[in-house]
Amino acid sequence: MAFDEEALAQARKRAAAGGAEKYHAANAAKGKLFARERIALLVDDGSFVEDGLFANSLAEGLPADGVITGNARIDGRDVCIMANDSTVKAGSWGARTVEKIIRIIERAYATGVPMVYLVDSAGARITDQVDLFPGRRGAGKIFHNQVKASGSIPQVCALFGPSAAGGAYIPAFCDVVAMVEGNASMYLGSDRMVEMVTGEKTTLEAMGGARVHCAESGVGHFLCKTEQEALDAVRSYLSYLPSNYTQQPPAAEAGAPAKVDLGALVPESERQAFDMRRYIKGIVDKDSFFEIQALWAKELTVGFARLDGEVIGVVGNNSMFKGGVLFVDSADKASRFVQLCDAFNVPLLFLSDVPGFMVGSAVEKQGIIRHGAKMITAISEATVPKICVVVRKAYGAGLYAMAGPGFEPDATIALPTAKIAVMGAEAAVNAVYANKIAALPEEDRAAFIAERRAEYERDIDILRLASELVIDAIVEPGDLRAELVRRYSAARGKDRAFSRRRHGVTPV
Repeated sequence: MAFDEEALAQARKRAAAGGAEKYHAANAAKGKLFARERIALLVDDGSFVEDGLFANSLAEGLPADGVITGNARIDGRDVCIMANDSTVKAGSWGARTVEKIIRIIERAYATGVPMVYLVDSAGARITDQVDLFPGRRGAGKIFHNQVKASGSIPQVCALFGPSAAGGAYIPAFCDVVAMVEGNASMYLGSDRMVEMVTGEKTTLEAMGGARVHCAESGVGHFLCKTEQEALDAVRSYLSYLPSNYTQQPPAAEAGAPAKVDLGALVPESERQAFDMRRYIKGIVDKDSFFEIQALWAKELTVGFARLDGEVIGVVGNNSMFKGGVLFVDSADKASRFVQLCDAFNVPLLFLSDVPGFMVGSAVEKQGIIRHGAKMITAISEATVPKICVVVRKAYGAGLYAMAGPGFEPDATIALPTAKIAVMGAEAAVNAVYANKIAALPEEDRAAFIAERRAEYERDIDILRLASELVIDAIVEPGDLRAELVRRYSAARGKDRAFSRRRHGVTPV
């Protein structure tokens, strides 16, 4: 039988076109792009090479089996991509969909390049569950491969529509997730299923919408107004990371910091808040700070930046929110970010202005000790160069959580405004002298408290701590950037061995 070139061309055209026109129109009405358009906007022109275009081509209405996979380049660097096509049965998974996703993750891992997930899927096709769900190459293998690849290659997700049921774990296993507000959602059970099982009446947006996950649950990292913004977040994120764990982060041309008077920014009174994000921008190269999870656990600020052209990860307490006190969520936020940086050879900068961990029955019931222990574990295990800068205060276990001297930082630096202690002077005086103060006449209490506070302040004087080698240097704010540049340069070749073991037992 003669080869039918025309039939092949038509099959290729049908597969590339996606689902019926009415589904394209419905997506466009919601501000959603076609999956192939998303890929084209993300990758370098002409660089995408597709695999599995003809998957399930003999079936009716299943072009490419609803998922597009292949290789491409972003800013000249190789990546692997999968993109759900929501015009094909709402982007749901069949057996070949699952196999294509498994294969592209395996390729990314084998070749040591980042894996990008462009997700817009209603989840598994229940009608095909025996073929796609339980087997050795079933849907579970996707998550197994993601876990295997975690920390070996960057994995980043942009979420444009639903990520339902088991499919919600694809974003969850990624390093970061960009979500488009109004369209993106993640949930294990639909609103109808939730009502059936629990009786709760809710909506997908209220239960698993983009704002919920970016501001409340912490599963989302970037809340985006448009699909282009989400794609830009993917590109920006990858620009700070190496292609895999064996490489160093890509350097850029050095730039000067933004004009911020660091000395004037920090109030003398501990009760007065200041924005640590502004402080960061006064240290790092101008316009290089890329904040992650800006809407969640805002008492802690984390993100990538460049310092004299070199990538660093920044962890800073932000007293503008909850006084900079560490809570359950901020401990988790720090743990994950520190692990991310350590996995991909990104040096860490800790900017401490921390009163400590939150206390009280509510946070104890939430497991503040467990979560705090997880944060301290992550800081202990991080072997990249790390520097602790005490900007204003580091009290109690907050000092430990911000890579204080006991956690083998490459340097502990104090600004002249810094205080390091078990607790603040006011709390300490009350803890030690509460009964004495209560016994004093009312008119004598203020003077007694002031004397005890002065004694306490002298005991924790920053010069005394420097003389005892608790800190390595006292640096003026205007000299901090240059000091950090020199110290990171000196620490670049450090031995990164940590412990004789397979892995630790995480506190959470």
